[in-house]
Amino acid sequence: MKINFVQTIIAIAVSLLIAYGLYSFHSSENKILLSAGGFVFLTTTLVLAIGTNFEYPRTTTNIRVVSVIFFAIALISNLIFTFISFSVPSYIVTNGLLLLLFILITNSINRAKQ
Repeated sequence: MKINFVQTIIAIAVSLLIAYGLYSFHSSENKILLSAGGFVFLTTTLVLAIGTNFEYPRTTTNIRVVSVIFFAIALISNLIFTFISFSVPSYIVTNGLLLLLFILITNSINRAKQ
């Protein structure tokens, strides 16, 4: 895996701006959880989508596609949590399961070495 420095910095900055937007629009006491959780999930997916290259071009393409799909899912999930009142366990379980599923799929693709 090769990390492209400039694209990774851009991915982190975009995720940070989205997390700040989530923080700004949410009105309950869970603002920090929403922005921190959103930042971690969005950064993980976006860095793998635009900031990394893998040994095989096929692996890179597959991981980028999965990353973009999970980035969209993470963005939609966090937007939904932004505009509704939610409990901490529901947020952690939902986004935690999605993030772990993403990591499992990308690890499986990377280990296939195609």
